[in-house]
Amino acid sequence: MPRRLATRAVLVTCAVAVTSVLVTALVAYPLAVRAAEQERRQALGEEADAIAVLMKRSPRPAADQRLARELRAQRIDLVMIRDGVPDRAGLPPAVVSQLAGGGSFTGRVRLAGTGWVLAQGRPLGGRDGIVLVEPIDTPLARQVWQRLWLALLAGLVAGGVAGALLVRRLAQPIRRAAVAAGRLSAGDRSVRLPVEPPEEVSELATAINRLAGALAASEGRQRDFLLSVSHELRTPLTTLRGYAEALADGVIGPEGAQRAGQTMLGEAEHLDRLVTDLLALARLEAAEFPLAVAPVDLGELVGSTAEAWGARCAEAGVVLRREVPPLPVPVHTDPGRIRQVLDGLLENALRAVPAGAPVVLAVRAEPGAAVVEVRDGGPGFTDDDLAVAFERGALYRRYRGVRKVGSGLGLALAAGLVRRLGGHIEAGHAPEGGARFTVRLPGPR
Repeated sequence: MPRRLATRAVLVTCAVAVTSVLVTALVAYPLAVRAAEQERRQALGEEADAIAVLMKRSPRPAADQRLARELRAQRIDLVMIRDGVPDRAGLPPAVVSQLAGGGSFTGRVRLAGTGWVLAQGRPLGGRDGIVLVEPIDTPLARQVWQRLWLALLAGLVAGGVAGALLVRRLAQPIRRAAVAAGRLSAGDRSVRLPVEPPEEVSELATAINRLAGALAASEGRQRDFLLSVSHELRTPLTTLRGYAEALADGVIGPEGAQRAGQTMLGEAEHLDRLVTDLLALARLEAAEFPLAVAPVDLGELVGSTAEAWGARCAEAGVVLRREVPPLPVPVHTDPGRIRQVLDGLLENALRAVPAGAPVVLAVRAEPGAAVVEVRDGGPGFTDDDLAVAFERGALYRRYRGVRKVGSGLGLALAAGLVRRLGGHIEAGHAPEGGARFTVRLPGPR
């Protein structure tokens, strides 16, 4: 992985460097050549002026030939015009006529058999004149290309070096992150990475550190949850086993068989509820969790729930009250799941509320939402309890042996069901002195 990253980084930086040099070359080369040509044209003009002055003062054929050889050594040709006739073929007639008429010439011309050249023409008087001709492909133009190729090569080298340095800077934290991820997958939750710049690397290290912490906390909660569930399972199993052994050994006679059977039935029902809650919690995490959503009047649903729980509350000496508005409170939800939530909250309340204390089922409509509350006059929760009320087994671990508690799954199941229905549940303090659970469901669209 680091090698592939290194190769890609070097290739990318080299490509960027080459592209930059090529773009610069495309822009700079014409400008450089044009500037060089302008400079050479000016120098050629000055040389033509000097030669014209020299020839006017002392016109000698031998000196002219020597001068022509010296100029040729500089890749400059001297064309003489005598009485309107050039001594070299190929010079455009317009240039010859202009010089024979006493005018000067500066610019490019196309010589027959040679191509485009720079030309500087000066009159010598009468119909005589001179023309200095220099090829446009000067050594300076070649030097421009050579410098550009050197810049291209330098860009490639710089890109390779920059890529190598970049990879060295980035590969080390990525390699550390890969090692940390491997240790996390192997079960080591003590992994922590140093948080250091650049920002992206620090974000990666922070994310892995948070993941390690979250995994450690999650596994700790699961471990505690399994311990509490195992304890909850062991209690009824021990009771069932004890009564079964007593019946098998004949310790319990016919007169005690009915009571033993009732006790065993109660413990079996407790086990059944516990297993049902565990299965429901497991199914909540699955994508195929079934929901039968339909229009529901929460007031009517709460009324039927209160009627179903009335006898049980009366048997426990608990006063069950309902607060239902006269008008319907419509929602679009799964009535069976809402009933499951209410049953779980009432089961939780009835376990803790002493005889004579109230349990309240309340419904009200709010803007854009419908609210159901289950309040009680029991011992309630502390502020610390409210923060962990819906964590699996949290309250069970806190109050086991202090007061009557369930398996610690009911509130977690209720919270999961409400979330699946698109609502929100929260725990608080009830005006009756105990706990209050508020379920908010989105109103009808």
